[in-house]
Amino acid sequence: MVRALMLALACLAGVETAWANPFPKGDPAKGERLMAQAQCEACHQALFGGDGSRIYTRPDRRVNNPSQLRAQVRFCATQVRANWFPEEEEHVAAYLNQRYYHFK
Repeated sequence: MVRALMLALACLAGVETAWANPFPKGDPAKGERLMAQAQCEACHQALFGGDGSRIYTRPDRRVNNPSQLRAQVRFCATQVRANWFPEEEEHVAAYLNQRYYHFK
């Protein structure tokens, strides 16, 4: 009985860990480099003037959950013709989540 309870608790801990990181295969450092290469900041500055990071922090932002962040990264990558693979989009989403969104 104790062994079954311990196993159940271990499984729940694993689920909690999975929920804590919505981009488990993403590497934020790679995502940051990809964004620099695609010149994302320049586009955001053109849209918002001055501080391009306002696109992430404005009160009426479009992205409010991990799924929307993935979709927005894919949309932006298409717009600038970044030609990112899905795993690269995951890296960018992981970076943006770590830096701005903090989704769990």
